[in-house]
This record gives sequence, C-alpha cells and structure tokens, in this order.
Amino acid sequence: MKKLFLYVFLALLWCNVGVAECIKGDCRNGQGTYTYSNGDKYVGGWKDGKRNGQGTMIYPDGRKYVGGWKDGKGHGLGTFMWVNGDKYVGEVKDGKRHGKGTFTWANETKYVGQWKDGKFHGQGTRTDPSGDEHTGEWKDGKPHGQGTHTYHNGDIYVGEFKDGKRYGQGTYTQSNGDKYTGEWKDGELVKPN
Repeated sequence: MKKLFLYVFLALLWCNVGVAECIKGDCRNGQGTYTYSNGDKYVGGWKDGKRNGQGTMIYPDGRKYVGGWKDGKGHGLGTFMWVNGDKYVGEVKDGKRHGKGTFTWANETKYVGQWKDGKFHGQGTRTDPSGDEHTGEWKDGKPHGQGTHTYHNGDIYVGEFKDGKRYGQGTYTQSNGDKYTGEWKDGELVKPN
C-alpha cells in the first residue's frame, strides 16, 4: 500500500511540473520550436542549444518579442509587444532596449531616441497626447542635461535639466511672451538674471 501511495504521489507531482521540450524541428543547431516549463514558447533559430538568429518568444501573459537573438538573449533589431497595446521597435542588447528605438504606449505617448539598459538614455524626444513634448538629453529614463520642453499650453522651457526637473541655466517663456531666465533648482527659478 505504501508503494502504491508513493507511485500515485510521484505521478501527481510529475503532472504538476511543466515539461520543457523541443516540440518541432532542431532546437540545437537549426530552426525549432521549444516550450519552456514556465509556459514560454520560442520559435526560431538555434545555435549550440541557445536561441540565435531570428525568432519569436511568446510569454504566458501575452507579451511577445520578435527579432534577433544572440546566445539566448534578444539582440539586434527587435519588436516588443505587450497585451495592453504598448510597443517597442528598435535595437536590443542582452534582452533589453539598448541603442536607437521607438516606444509607443497604448495611450499614444511616444518616445523616439536612444536607450541604455531598457531606459531612455542619450538624445530623444518624448511626446504625449496632451501636447507636451520634451526633446533633448535623457539619463536613466528622465530628462537630464540640455533640453527643450514644450508644454501643451504653449509655454516653453529651454535649458538644463537634472533628474527630470529644470535645474541649472535656462529660460522659461510663457505663451503670453513673459520670460523667466536664470538659474533653476528642482523646477523653480532660484536666481533670476
């Protein structure tokens, strides 16, 4: 009876563990389809048992990556798509957005520019549906360095930014023509010229 219980227990345990396997083609060196125990599914090129070349990864939550692969990670040109409608098209390195690319959110906000390790980094432009637009330097996903921010009401700030806020020398021009020039800190004018 103990042996029967053990066999039943092991069989049930095995049934609850996902099976990772090559279900079609050559998943070592060629073209193949591989399903992972976590529900991921990859269809594409393989080299030495790693994803290489062109391929598509579909995740259980509905996300999808279509593009280049190198040594098992997204690399080269690719497209990330999310179930909510967000989409990235551009360069990828080690599975992250890296290089030049465009991210379009489902709400029509858009960033076009440089990326580093999955964040806005370098030169780029971000626009949102309200009409706000920021063009300039970015660091770790925030405006940082020289930039121009145009507000939906027609106001414009041209100058320096730090961690997403006006910081350093800059000029804020209101749509009515009033100008505020000087040194800014944490978004506020602290030393007018």
